[in-house]
Amino acid sequence: MEQEEKKVIEHTTSETAKELDESSEIEAMKKIEAVLFLSARFLDLDNLVMLTDINPLMLKELLNRLIEKYNSNECAIEIVIKENMWKMDVKQEHVSMINKLATGSAEFSKSEQETLAVIAYKQPVKQSVVIKIRGNKAYDHVKKFIDIGLVKAKRLGHTKELKLSDNFYEYFHLKEKKLERIEKKDDLKMIGLRE
Repeated sequence: MEQEEKKVIEHTTSETAKELDESSEIEAMKKIEAVLFLSARFLDLDNLVMLTDINPLMLKELLNRLIEKYNSNECAIEIVIKENMWKMDVKQEHVSMINKLATGSAEFSKSEQETLAVIAYKQPVKQSVVIKIRGNKAYDHVKKFIDIGLVKAKRLGHTKELKLSDNFYEYFHLKEKKLERIEKKDDLKMIGLRE
């Protein structure tokens, strides 16, 4: 009888340990999901480790599981991988609907949208020209766009030359229509920068 109790206790202990492992993995996946969702940008492994406090090997394994989960046809979200960085994003088939929301007041103010539209339409353009068109507030807008990686700036005399970055095209899901220059106002409307 004593041996049976011992077996039951050992079995219960191993089952409990397994349940605890599964529970901690689920919590770790939730942390990764939350970080990717809130960041809205590409994060490398170091950033993910720092933000989630999860072991790098376990983190990679859990990222792969999340990718599989989101790759199913039941999700409108996907995890995009670029140069060993990860980002949560909306799947391509829902992009047009999301772009209308993404360029709304939560993302950029109307004034910021108009400044970005001027840069997109006139690029490459001197910052001084953008300021003449949009006013002094555009300095803050340009700084913000450079900081978040939508615009590249190159020193040009006393001003800067502004161009759209590759991140701009990715942000507005324009991979297949990567324009060297936004040529028509319809192109701006398509990505939600003009009404």
